[in-house]
Amino acid sequence: MNKKYLPSALILYLNYFIHGVGCSILGQAVIKEALAASWGVQVMAITAISAALGLGRLIALPFAGPLSDKLGRRISTAIGSGSYAIYLIGLALAFNAGTHGGYQIAYICAIIGGIANSFLDTGIYPAVSEIIYKAPGVATMGIKFFIAIAQMLLPFVLGMTVATTAAGLTSYNTLFFGCGIIYIVLLVLVMIFPLPDSDAKAEGKKEGLIASLKHTHFSVESIAMIIIGFTCTGTFQLWLNCAQNFAKENVGWADPSVMQSYYSAGTMIALIVTALLTRKIKDVRFILVYPVICLATMVVVLVGQTKPLMIAGAFIIGWAGAGGLLQIVTSVCNMLFPKIKGTVTALVMIASSLCNYTILTAASKMQPSQVMVMNIVLTAIGVVLGLFVNLRYTKMVELSKED
Repeated sequence: MNKKYLPSALILYLNYFIHGVGCSILGQAVIKEALAASWGVQVMAITAISAALGLGRLIALPFAGPLSDKLGRRISTAIGSGSYAIYLIGLALAFNAGTHGGYQIAYICAIIGGIANSFLDTGIYPAVSEIIYKAPGVATMGIKFFIAIAQMLLPFVLGMTVATTAAGLTSYNTLFFGCGIIYIVLLVLVMIFPLPDSDAKAEGKKEGLIASLKHTHFSVESIAMIIIGFTCTGTFQLWLNCAQNFAKENVGWADPSVMQSYYSAGTMIALIVTALLTRKIKDVRFILVYPVICLATMVVVLVGQTKPLMIAGAFIIGWAGAGGLLQIVTSVCNMLFPKIKGTVTALVMIASSLCNYTILTAASKMQPSQVMVMNIVLTAIGVVLGLFVNLRYTKMVELSKED
């Protein structure tokens, strides 16, 4: 890595550190209760605001990737930072608006927040891969690491930023305003510091997006890679959202909340260990091995149905399912399509976003045991796709070189 890009990499990662807070705040019970009280709605109604984030991602991803490839990582990241500032500061303004349109303002801001996430993904994922070009898998897993650290610290930050308004309402506006202002600062910094693709443009004209797409072969193997973005997301999202319900209803565990701690611990440790392993093992191998581990774990949990197995399962799924697998898939796709990294990143993230919406919607209408079975089937499909990609990986590399 060129040392002149080190400050730039830190700035890019800090965007995701704050994103770790931004994408989690609406899932916190205390914040849901505070917003619901201000807007005069039921607590569960806040879930619709969270869903708007996914809607924003799906709206922006189809054009965020091409714009990143055409205009550069700097512009894409700047749009993402600015939009995220609007989302976070908008939540504070929506809270202040109360029953006078506050809920509607928050919904619109959440859509903008989802759009922001898309531009950050298609700008920063390729950018860090270009900066840490000798270890792109490590570079993209670093994104997940910064998100995980922020999410781990969030409960402590909530306690520091809580306040009471003159009307007696609980408010977290300090957190919303603070994170929004930080994003504005990051926007300014990302426009100042150098990025590899900007330097490349200065040295010579880069092939246009349309031309590069014409010369790109979207083979069956590459389509399989993009679909894995769907299956691997389903693995950890279904576990994260439904495994505790399975523990309650099928295992008889009254309070399985401790599973979240083991899940997070598995994710954090995996990011470090996997980053070290990718130095000696090809990134593509993890696309097969980790889903196999997840599949075996869920089958054992479904059959065994005991507290120790649930705890072990939470740790293992946190490791093999959420510990950077999606980031590795994105990294491998970027290596196979070096000329349109932003577009390929968008395709993987579109698959991931579609999974979040469709699979979780389906799970909401099923029993916990049925959800576990669905997760096993979905993960098994990911294993088959991972095996196919590994068997055809050499051919895929040859095609990318021809491009």
